[in-house]
Amino acid sequence: MFKNILLASDGSVHSIRAAEKAVALAKLHQAKIDLIYSIDGSTSKSDVLTNNSKYEVEIKRKEKLAPVVELLEKEEINYQIHMIHGEPGPAIVEFANKGNYDCVVVGSRGLNKLQTMVLGSVSHKIAKRVEVPVLIVK
Repeated sequence: MFKNILLASDGSVHSIRAAEKAVALAKLHQAKIDLIYSIDGSTSKSDVLTNNSKYEVEIKRKEKLAPVVELLEKEEINYQIHMIHGEPGPAIVEFANKGNYDCVVVGSRGLNKLQTMVLGSVSHKIAKRVEVPVLIVK
């Protein structure tokens, strides 16, 4: 049933719990997981200003996803990483709706607490606009 799963992650505790649920789904259905990390404008600017090179920026972004990647590899899940640019909610929705996914898995909260309070959570935007089932993990 769920052969292609999109897992949105930002390295937060909630996204790691979401990864655990995505892995369970993937194992149950012998599915592939696409791991997506969205880089918004302010994060991108901050990354450039606080690091010495593009290489260093890339390493730090991958470090945020390291616990999720370690879990996927430990559980021998077929996965691919996608780093996209844009505000996380709309960018993930667009990516999900253009892809051939059976399910999207996302944590209920992320690293950006201000965005959650002021604009609404990324998970809420995803749940409202993605055209496939969405699993929001607390």
